[in-house]
Amino acid sequence: MADLNYHHLRYFRAVAHDGNLTRTAERLNLSQSALSTQIKQLEARMGHKLFERQGRGLALTEAGRIALDHADRIFTAGDELVATLNRTGAARQPIRIGALSTLSRNFQLEFLRPIIGRDDLDIILRSGGATVLLEALQSLTLDVVLTTEPPGRDAFSGFTSHRISEQRVGVYGTARRMHHTSLGSLLASEPVILPTESSIRTGFDSLTARLGVTAQIAAEVDDMAMVRLLAREDAGLAITPAVVLADEIANGLLQAAPFDLDIVESFYAVTVNRSFPNPVVKDLIGR
Repeated sequence: MADLNYHHLRYFRAVAHDGNLTRTAERLNLSQSALSTQIKQLEARMGHKLFERQGRGLALTEAGRIALDHADRIFTAGDELVATLNRTGAARQPIRIGALSTLSRNFQLEFLRPIIGRDDLDIILRSGGATVLLEALQSLTLDVVLTTEPPGRDAFSGFTSHRISEQRVGVYGTARRMHHTSLGSLLASEPVILPTESSIRTGFDSLTARLGVTAQIAAEVDDMAMVRLLAREDAGLAITPAVVLADEIANGLLQAAPFDLDIVESFYAVTVNRSFPNPVVKDLIGR
């Protein structure tokens, strides 16, 4: 790439951020045809299409998005060089990770731990609902999505679900609630804190049906951070994997009931088929 024309790259970057060739041409005081020619010459040099038409605007192709990541780093480093001549601008590769807003923060931290502190990476985290995150993954604005359920086969095409962890679900609470001699007695007598609409809730409902007990539900929440807070406040027994309450268990604030629920929660890293996958993703899910 020694003969890469950086004027072409700068014009490409401008159009990529504007998303509109005409608007960029006016801003740069160039004719639209001249700007279009510059972009085509860059595409010819790269050997890949960088844009595709989308309505009245332009959308980046996968190769275009990768080129933009590099262009941003190149010109940011140049700006840093001009601003501070006593150091060089270090190129940092972005890794964009989406996670369900309900996913345990402790689990997310464990997933990120191998890359935390690396000075060659920019870690960009985004949380939200499954549909929004998977759409962002498909449009290549995210590199990987963390979830507890693999996407349905008919939801989108091209997804691959990597099962990265599987954790047993237990009953956790304060010591004063743990005097029961059987699981049935425990669940019939003590209030419980449950996640909404999840494999845990489905498994718990099946469990209570088998035991013939009716649970007292203290709270139904869709945020594992709130499960932690409610359990710490002794609102009831938390039905959750231990990783959600790791700090509270380690500090002796909460303890596990000595009963097996036979419920397992799986954690997935979802990726989409790409010609140019982010190599950091392989470091995270391939370990």
